Amino acid sequence: MYAKRSSYCSQPRAEDTVMASEGITVGLLHPGSMGAAFGAQLRRQNVRVLWCTDGRSSRSRARAENAGLEGVQSLGQLVARADVLLSLCPPAAAVDVAQQVAACELDGQLYIEANAITPRRVKDVAELLPGAVVIDGAVVGSPPTGGKQPTLYLSGNPDGCTRAMALFSESDVKTKVLGAEVGAASALKLSYSSYQKASRVLAALAYGVADASGVAGELLEIAGKRGGSYLTEIDYIPKTASRAWRWGPELDDAAALLREAGLPNDLMRAASRVLSRWSGARERELTIDEALSHLRVDHESGERDEP
Repeated sequence: MYAKRSSYCSQPRAEDTVMASEGITVGLLHPGSMGAAFGAQLRRQNVRVLWCTDGRSSRSRARAENAGLEGVQSLGQLVARADVLLSLCPPAAAVDVAQQVAACELDGQLYIEANAITPRRVKDVAELLPGAVVIDGAVVGSPPTGGKQPTLYLSGNPDGCTRAMALFSESDVKTKVLGAEVGAASALKLSYSSYQKASRVLAALAYGVADASGVAGELLEIAGKRGGSYLTEIDYIPKTASRAWRWGPELDDAAALLREAGLPNDLMRAASRVLSRWSGARERELTIDEALSHLRVDHESGERDEP
């Protein structure tokens, strides 16, 4: 039914990459904010993008519709029709998603594992999917909307990496191959996000204690004298709160990677625990005060204050 798959599995010539992408079908797992934006970029290049509607929320449906994605009823249908499977889901669900795909009949598809997980978990995904060509992917940057241009780092099977690069050759998603070692892209992502995300948590805590002490303005004045300080970006505190449900599991994986490297992971674990206090703020639009109220602890009971 989809005979084009065999032709796609051969390595494309550089001059053929844009044309080759137009005949490809991508199965997107799943249309979250990042996944839907990647899907929209593929649609701009006339790539057919499928997503599975089964069990998905109305919010996911709206994102998929806005991105021009084509819904199918079951994961089995998606896998059967796709040449490429692109996994962009919450990090904690990455292996579960791969297990669900493994229950379907694979036929040499390219599987781009693009979630922020440890190299060990990427290898676990590869072991779950012997019928696919699994490559390691990691997105650094914001979703590719409004002119933003994130980078998709790739590592693993050279032919698979070349095919993945071809998909995004004319999009706002930039690609860079780090080598043939599965796990290199994920290691880079967690190395970066361990700093970026933990720094946002520390900035929120520093501003919160300064605000409670009546010296928030002075703190921002000091921080403003040093270029690029997260402490001056207090409007990001509510954004951090709304994304904590995704960031926490990512920092848990960063902590696991630190442990594997023989380095202390206490800070990452602590930052993840702080993020868990924002579990009720998922994708909500909060004020700074509302976001900070989720973090406050009642001194007598030891329980978190409710906003």
